[in-house]
Amino acid sequence: MVLFGTIVNAILIIIGAFIGRFLHNIPERMKETVMYGIGLAVAVIGIQMTFESTQVLIVIISIVFGAIIGEWMDLDQKVNALGQWIEKKMPVNRKGPGIAPGFVTATLIFVVGSMAIIGAIDSGLRNDHDVLVMKGIIDGFTAIILSSTLGIGVAFAALPVFLYQGIITLLSTQISSFVPDELLNFFITEMTATGGLMILAIGLNLIGLTKIRVANLIPGILVVGLVVTIVHLI
Repeated sequence: MVLFGTIVNAILIIIGAFIGRFLHNIPERMKETVMYGIGLAVAVIGIQMTFESTQVLIVIISIVFGAIIGEWMDLDQKVNALGQWIEKKMPVNRKGPGIAPGFVTATLIFVVGSMAIIGAIDSGLRNDHDVLVMKGIIDGFTAIILSSTLGIGVAFAALPVFLYQGIITLLSTQISSFVPDELLNFFITEMTATGGLMILAIGLNLIGLTKIRVANLIPGILVVGLVVTIVHLI
């Protein structure tokens, strides 16, 4: 089944999120320290991803123009609005953090990254689900930690993960016929680096140092595709 890896990934996120809810009674000071630890780890991952770029100028251009497009569309507000809409439809504990914070943060962490794209392409092209299953295990453990501090909204991040990776998987069944391997590898490299900056921003937000509207940077991924295509053709 071509979507096996994506389905496993989504299920493991949900399982991890519900396990994490059993840990929500830990002391507030411990929660705060754990959140700082998560933020630092996420920031380091983002920095490592950014260093994979072979042409930093592409990353800068993608982030800048992606931010312009994202602010114009106000994607951050729309993503938060979706989380708030889900929260209104679900019987959640109003004393807790609600659904929106966990949904938004977890969605950005789980979706932005090379494993999502590489794994989805492997599933579509070669029916090889190892990368997505491994990503699912990592996401599941991450969901445990995130949901213990940010709430059950983390579980709902499984839906955009399923849609995002599922669409890429289905499209990739045809991608090899019109996208050269060299261009595809170039895109994955620069997309990983650009996504790394977004992951770094998420980490800084979790620590509380910044309040970057990370969702408004997401169009930068599309800009990467456009720029690398132009560079490849030139």
